[in-house]
Amino acid sequence: MEQITKEELEQRIALLKKFRELLEKQRAKFREYLSVLEKQETSITTENPETLLAHTELEQQVVANIMSLQKVIVPMSELYKERGAHLEEESVNTIQKDLEDLQHKVLIQNQKNRELLKTHIVQIRQQIATLKNPYKTARSVYAEKSTVGVGHLVAVEA
Repeated sequence: MEQITKEELEQRIALLKKFRELLEKQRAKFREYLSVLEKQETSITTENPETLLAHTELEQQVVANIMSLQKVIVPMSELYKERGAHLEEESVNTIQKDLEDLQHKVLIQNQKNRELLKTHIVQIRQQIATLKNPYKTARSVYAEKSTVGVGHLVAVEA
């Protein structure tokens, strides 16, 4: 069995704490994202475009935060494995499992929202197509051709 120094043990513990902290931040962001998607679904079904736009903007911010966290978590995970920091590995595994579950729920909710949006867009297009244009057969006074005779023109000299 390999002996590690106190300093190395402290480094591993610090690494584990930082790694766990990053995973917990990512889990919170995924929960926030799922909440935004659920609220977005309500905005879609109630056909509230202002709220839908606000949720879409918030969604983009949350996704950007998740992506930036991922950029840190991936190398931190590799460092964690490389260093053999297996202390409290069970808690890290639990957080990672929770992250996978949340990610799966987010993907399902995202797909559900996309389908709802597609359905609403089709319905709106159908409604627009069935609208009658009351001016369709009316002729515009601006569209009528009128001829101006040569005799009606008056030359103005300076």
